[in-house]
Amino acid sequence: MHVLVTVASRHGATREMGDVVAEVLRSAGHDVDEVEPDEVEHVEPYDAVVLGSAVYVGRLALGLRDLVDRQGGQLRQRPVWLFWSGPVGDPPVPATVPDDVTRIAETVGVRDVATFAGRLDRDGLNISERALVALTRADAGDFRDLDVVRTWAEGVARELRTVGQEA
Repeated sequence: MHVLVTVASRHGATREMGDVVAEVLRSAGHDVDEVEPDEVEHVEPYDAVVLGSAVYVGRLALGLRDLVDRQGGQLRQRPVWLFWSGPVGDPPVPATVPDDVTRIAETVGVRDVATFAGRLDRDGLNISERALVALTRADAGDFRDLDVVRTWAEGVARELRTVGQEA
């Protein structure tokens, strides 16, 4: 199957998760394109799509939200998976799902939504991002578990085999 993996990531940590997803899908025999959400003109050439986004200030990244606004109808016509990253610390903060995750999941009819712990590197933040982090009292550090991402992607790959048999 021809699969689009598109990930909105401001500082690169979520994009690395998308790279893991793409690698797993390629290993399972799929033809995978990794394209930034802002650069996706059409999803028509793809049999399936994996959307990914970091969460900033309780919202998915604008690039991913814009992609869904532009291509929502086409996304709805194919299998779509969604993952987001953002919770950091122990226990992870925030503990709630951003409202736009639910809206996007419903808009495109996603098959599964996964939440992965993120990375917070204060040195890479601009001044307004640092102020927001200070307000939330989020812990700095890399809380990602790429093995968990890999396991989720393996589940997507298994589902894609089933989707391929239905077609």
